[in-house]
Amino acid sequence: MHMFRIALIALLALAGAPALAQRLDSTPRTVVMTAFPPEWEALIHSVEGPVEQKINGLTFITGTMTGKPVLLMQSGVSMVNAAMNTQVVLDRFTVKRIVFSGIAGGVDPSLSIGDVIVPENWGQYLEVSFARKTPGGWVAPEPVDPEAPAHWNMMFPRGVRVGNANEPWQRHYLLAADPALFDLARKVATGITLRRCVDTDAGSAAAGRGCLAHTPKVVIGGTGVSAGVYADNAEFRDYLFTAWKARVLDMESAAVTQVAYANGVPVIVFRSLSDLAGGDAGANQMNTFMRLASVNSADVVRRFVAALPD
Repeated sequence: MHMFRIALIALLALAGAPALAQRLDSTPRTVVMTAFPPEWEALIHSVEGPVEQKINGLTFITGTMTGKPVLLMQSGVSMVNAAMNTQVVLDRFTVKRIVFSGIAGGVDPSLSIGDVIVPENWGQYLEVSFARKTPGGWVAPEPVDPEAPAHWNMMFPRGVRVGNANEPWQRHYLLAADPALFDLARKVATGITLRRCVDTDAGSAAAGRGCLAHTPKVVIGGTGVSAGVYADNAEFRDYLFTAWKARVLDMESAAVTQVAYANGVPVIVFRSLSDLAGGDAGANQMNTFMRLASVNSADVVRRFVAALPD
């Protein structure tokens, strides 16, 4: 009788357990990921034969873009949302690769608003130890890795420990975009003319007109960094450029790159500058130029998707 009760309890527990995630689509697709509505709006009309599905309140659109099978989604803003929803799409759909399209803040002084940058590596700049202040200076609570980027005041970079099926868990300060996708981006970038101006509808998520005095450019290479921070600080911007060699910052890309790496899925990120992360002469210009930046990134991503192998 005792064994019967144990078996019955186990069966009832199993019956009440949530089902494992089921695949909603068997077609191998390129995930075209955005973070929030202006980036989504710049791409949604490029999806042909759209089919909508919802998971946890998020909308996933399958269809084709430039003749290639795609899935368009929003990751949500910031690192936890981006990581969580990247894993959701990997668990529920058949994903060949992830291509991120969005806006960002410029860190490299040679970059300008409207430019589209495709970093080769991504790091998490707030994966840090907070040091103790002593009469002799800052003392970190753990040994400082000589390979780590330099610290900023009490914040000492410590990297993230992650691995995948083919590589053991180890500390990473940077994780790379997929080399083949990165090489393709370099080829696609040749000859692209980006927009200086863009109009938006009054009801759009980024209404208004943003116009640049200069013609933006596509830049390939370098490092991008991410954290759950809306960064608008000139001093910290200088630190990221000097210590991390960062060219651009945002709030999602390093999280998406980490989850893709852990799952062995190729990933690449395209980001267009909506502001200079505190380096602007006046006020932050994200609200003025986020629509233009979203459209410029989307234009390059469409060209990239068209060039992907079948």
